Formats: sequence, structure tokens, C-alpha cells
Amino acid sequence: MSSPDLLFNLRNLFYLGAYQAAINNSDVPGLDADAAAERDTIVFRSYIALGSYQLVISEIDSSAATSLQAVKLLALYLTGDKEGAISSLKEWLSDSAIGSNPVLRLIAGIIFMHEEDYNEALKHTHSGGTLDSHALNVQIFIKMHRSDYAEKQLKIMQQIDEDHTLTQLANAWLDIAVGGSKIREAYLIFQDFAEKYPMTGMVLNGKAVCCMHMGSFEEAETLLLEALNKDAKDPETLANLIVCNLHLGKPSSRFLSQLKLSHPDHVLVKSVALSEANFERALQAVA
Repeated sequence: MSSPDLLFNLRNLFYLGAYQAAINNSDVPGLDADAAAERDTIVFRSYIALGSYQLVISEIDSSAATSLQAVKLLALYLTGDKEGAISSLKEWLSDSAIGSNPVLRLIAGIIFMHEEDYNEALKHTHSGGTLDSHALNVQIFIKMHRSDYAEKQLKIMQQIDEDHTLTQLANAWLDIAVGGSKIREAYLIFQDFAEKYPMTGMVLNGKAVCCMHMGSFEEAETLLLEALNKDAKDPETLANLIVCNLHLGKPSSRFLSQLKLSHPDHVLVKSVALSEANFERALQAVA
């Protein structure tokens, strides 16, 4: 009989975006050294997700395990030290002693996905090995508009554990990317999460995106405002509210201003800035 998975609940909280709850419930008794290292990785990644980059950088010292050093690199990257973080990352990946560490390779995939260097990201995650890396591959292939490859990754995940939270999340991401009748299936996945686990901004945004695809903008707005109450600076909530309000014919400038202030590098902010610049150029050409 296999021993119980002591980190099951902690992982679920992290995967579904309940980051503070993951931190608050991280004191799990009876962990061996490997499980304790994984627990610490989840906790520090939760702090990163909450924007507490400096805390992670100061708490993880040079004697920490490779997996934690990798998480620290992600925090350094997100503080703006992109060049330094990527330089260290490449050096560590080429080190035969630690280069195959699954967390290091996962963090490499995340960083290069942020850089929009998808081929480089896949170089480190394509071999899979963990549900986390396969789930990241699904995200990368969706960003590359290759839902066919994303589906292959999902099938591997389903063979490993069809009911796993990450597998279900990846299924929902792919359903949204494919669209059409698949949107309803994605909505039901998020609804199932909402019934089983504490409601998070991630789940609310997932349901809201499905609602918008199905033309239910009023329901989407309700869900998104609930998500905003949980985190007023969450970039996906703000971006989705901007889109939702445009469809409802409501003003969205306040949400756009919030997004510009809190996440100036967000794809929607860059898109709006580009449109505004093009509009200005067109006006000058006419004048």
C-alpha cells in the first residue's frame, strides 16, 4: 500500500491560485527531506505569485537546494534583473551535476516563455517527466497557436493522471483555445473546481472567460468583480474586465489605468499603447 501524499492539498491550493492559503497551510508534519524541499518550492513560488519577490531573494541563500535556487532565479528575473537571471540560468543548465533538475528545467521553461522564446523554453521542458512540465508545454503550445501539439501533451497528462488538478486545468486551457463547443466543457471544469475547492481569482477568471466566449457578459462581469474583490491588482482580472466592459458598452478606462500602473508590461497595455501610437501617426498624416 502506497503512503499518503502529504502535499496533495498544498499542491492543489497552489495550482488553483490560492497562494496565501498555500503559504498558511504549509506546515505539514511528517515530511521526508525530498517532500520538505518540494513544500518549500511551492511556498516560495506562492510568494512569487503574490509579488513578494524580495522576500524570496532574501530568504533563499546560496546553500539552499538546486530547486530553491531555481525559484530564486525566477524571483530575480521578475524583479527586472532579466539579463543576470538568464545568464545564471544558462550556466546552471549546462552544468551536468544540476542541469537535469526538474524544477530548474521548469523554471527555465517559465522564464523563456516570459521572454516569448518558445523554442528555447521547449528545449528544457519538452522531455516532460512531470505533470508540471507537461502543463507548461500545453501553455507554450497554445501561445504558439499549436493546439495540435498542446493536445498531444494533454493526452500524456491524461495517461499519467486524468483526474489531477493540473490535467483538468490544462484541459480547460486547451478547450478555451480551441473554442466552439469546447468552451462549455471548459466552463464545467472550472465550475467543478468552484464546487470542490475554495473559490480563487484563477477559477473566477476561468469561468468568466468561458462566459464571454459564450456571450454571457453580464455573468462574466459579476465573476470578474468578485475576483477583483479578492485581488484588486490581478492583471488577468483587470484585463478581462476591460474586455468585458467594452462588450457591455461600459467605461473601462479605470481598469486600464490600474493595469498600466500595476503591470505596465502586460500584453493588453502594450497592445493599447501600440494602437494609440498608430492612431496618433494617422492623425498627424491627415493634419
